[in-house]
Amino acid sequence: MKSIYVIGHRHPDTDSICSVIGYAAYLNKQGSGQYIAARCGDLNAESRYALEKFGVEAPELILSVEPSVADIAFTYPQSATASTPTIDVIEAMDANDLRNLPITDSTGKLIGLVSEHGLARAYVSTIKRENLTMSPMPVDTLARILSADVRVKKHEVLEGSVYISIDALHVILSRITAKDIAIVGDDEPTQLALVSAGIAALIIADSAPVGGRLLSAAEARGVTVLSTDVDAFGVAKMIHLTLPAEMIMATDVPTVHTNDTLEYVKQLVSNSKYRTACVVDDAGMLISTISRNSLMEDVAKSVILLDHNEYSQAVEGIETADIIEIIDHHRLGAMATLRPIRFDMEPVGSTSTIVTRRFMESGMRPEKGVAGALLSGILSDTLGLKMSTTTKLDEEAVSFLAEIAGVDPEAYAQELIAEGMSLSGVSQTELLDRDTKEYTLSGKRVVVAQILTPSYEYARAASADIYAALREKMLQPNAPDMYIALYTSVAEMGSDMFAVADEATMLKMHWGKEPLHLEGVVSRKKDFVPHFGRILANIL
Repeated sequence: MKSIYVIGHRHPDTDSICSVIGYAAYLNKQGSGQYIAARCGDLNAESRYALEKFGVEAPELILSVEPSVADIAFTYPQSATASTPTIDVIEAMDANDLRNLPITDSTGKLIGLVSEHGLARAYVSTIKRENLTMSPMPVDTLARILSADVRVKKHEVLEGSVYISIDALHVILSRITAKDIAIVGDDEPTQLALVSAGIAALIIADSAPVGGRLLSAAEARGVTVLSTDVDAFGVAKMIHLTLPAEMIMATDVPTVHTNDTLEYVKQLVSNSKYRTACVVDDAGMLISTISRNSLMEDVAKSVILLDHNEYSQAVEGIETADIIEIIDHHRLGAMATLRPIRFDMEPVGSTSTIVTRRFMESGMRPEKGVAGALLSGILSDTLGLKMSTTTKLDEEAVSFLAEIAGVDPEAYAQELIAEGMSLSGVSQTELLDRDTKEYTLSGKRVVVAQILTPSYEYARAASADIYAALREKMLQPNAPDMYIALYTSVAEMGSDMFAVADEATMLKMHWGKEPLHLEGVVSRKKDFVPHFGRILANIL
């Protein structure tokens, strides 16, 4: 069953983290188990505190939803080990209609690839050699390949030159050694002479009779004897195919990992002379093989987006994903989908409230840890139900969740918000990354960060450092047109706005080198962005 990622926005806040945990739990409670809570950024201090308090595992970190090797529906699992005879490799390739077969060592680590091209080249070159030779080959394996009976077994492994008894006997006897193998037909004198010479093995071909004198002599001289219905030249041809795979494999096989993007893999496979890539893990162990056929179908990760509905705030690669649902409580953004989807956007204090309503309306109760997480999301986004965005639905959801989680919501809100305002030892650059969202307003890319503080004094004392951090942000690649930081005093319910942009914009907006005080502005989505967007539209 294909996994579906339930994921929040970049630079996730507590509501983003906790709502995906709650919604994945809600969907999986219905029995499918295919929904995975995910995040595309680091946890902030407040979120870590909430998850630790209620013993909830953090969502899986997903930095991109661009389709990867792991999303391919079909790959090829077949492989062979280095010692596998080439004839078995060929049969496996033929049985599975493969043009290539990966080769591993005894532990499963990829070491090479046998290809049709490689087979042809290997056997054209070996045919030119004067002597047919056998690499170390277990007798039982040779018997299986030749469909032969082992009449006398004096060796476990055979290795050496192979001679067919077509020359004069004295010529063969002058060449053959104790390591070698001879192939003969229905010629008992030659059979006995070869055994008497003390060779390693005798192969009786073409269904020739095997007499008692030969078997006795072979036992006495320590010669292995096999008999087969295959004719002498057929035996030689099949022995020619007993070379172990490692002797004919190529080692320049392209490799990929399960998290490599399909765009990268397509280029790699197209440029490879094998038109194939092997999928390996970090230790080099073979997982499967990808061919051009594996890349024929369109592949996309399925995602449900929570707490945002704009491309600029979404996980990397969202343009390639299959968005199947969006749940949010912010303004309507510019996100488009290829097919109709469920879009639940409500003007409440948090996305966790919307998820909690799903539990309440269905008659299902979340587990204690999930209830605690959802409660944390609501209390964080509404500043303990004191934010101007707070609604009756938020209050009802808090009452429902607090009873299940077993906490006093007012006392817990103070703990949680205090944790979120932990500023000691944290640089301004880090604070700007804690809770950041990007908007497109009047054609401008505007990043708005919000930092909660105990009072106005903190931001005013750190004004020089804040502006320095903002200017540093504007020098980074792909910087926005404007970077705004709202340092919001929870006690005094207002914000100081620090902003940087190009010089012309700074002049048009009448921004100087001092922050702008915004009395009563606490909510970024309700108090600041709508008002700021209208100002921007009128000025620029």
